[in-house]
Amino acid sequence: MTPPDEPQHAGTPAAHDLGAHGLGPHVVGTRVVVRRVVPGQVGPTGGPSFTDVLGVAEQWSPSLVVRRADGTRVEVPHDLIVSGKPVPPRPSPRLRVDAGAAEARMRLLWPGTERERLEEWVLQASSPTGGRLRRRTNSVLAAGTVDLSPADARAHVADWYAARERRPLAMVVVGSAEEELFRDGGWHEPVDVDGWQVALQLASLAQVRRALARRGASPYPDLTVAETHRDEHLVVLDAAVEVEEPGGERVVLARGGAAVRGDWAGLHDLAVEPAYRRAGRGTAVLAALVDELAALGATTLALHVLTTNAPALALYEGLGFVTHHTVTYLAPPD
Repeated sequence: MTPPDEPQHAGTPAAHDLGAHGLGPHVVGTRVVVRRVVPGQVGPTGGPSFTDVLGVAEQWSPSLVVRRADGTRVEVPHDLIVSGKPVPPRPSPRLRVDAGAAEARMRLLWPGTERERLEEWVLQASSPTGGRLRRRTNSVLAAGTVDLSPADARAHVADWYAARERRPLAMVVVGSAEEELFRDGGWHEPVDVDGWQVALQLASLAQVRRALARRGASPYPDLTVAETHRDEHLVVLDAAVEVEEPGGERVVLARGGAAVRGDWAGLHDLAVEPAYRRAGRGTAVLAALVDELAALGATTLALHVLTTNAPALALYEGLGFVTHHTVTYLAPPD
């Protein structure tokens, strides 16, 4: 028997028969895609005309109501539904940014670096920090197009870094056309680097703050946060847990850095000395940085982490970070 508020038309499935189209009251509140008949219209083959509706199901009875991303609401009578299914939630705006744009924003979080554009690519070089050259600030971000032949593009990159006494390196998104361009010229991952594939992870700052609060992150003795750079666009922070040994020597037990430009902030160099781990120092450093970044207007957090660093990946996942994409570094043939 057909319920009075769910009329059954001849030749259409009963509205409560989920086997027919897989939809029902259970989809309310979820994102769905629905194929429906367009009454009074003829399709290209002479049969019925169909259209798809994508959005959040707000109501099932007496008709399905779907709210699209632009806010419009579409009412779909049950007897016009041809097929449908739940679909994953729409990615947040921070995840909809493309890989090249995300990496370009990360490049702007380092002060005192030389940058030069090769059309859509960004060549970058910086001085050593902590006794080492950073790959991310001493490599070309090869993402996008250049109006050069592949051979000329590779040669330009090699010459640019050679002129600055740097080993040429290309940061490329794994699986991209740019990776293929460099590999076709014999470029490869440097063998003297312990791990080269790096995941860019993104998270909502508010979500990370809540996760840290649930973990009981709190101010830690001897923890300081200092600004190491500030201009009209960029603020750079350094946080550390530093203690004085009996002989008067200052020892850093945990440290982390961050920078914010607009609403986008990057975290880097989060580390705790092995002998002092599992005491909350690393969490305290991260929480202190996040609090400062929030006060400076950041809403999105980003960081790079080696894909082989399973403990760090698990930690960041538990705080709400998700991998946006993976990059690798390629050097020219010897």
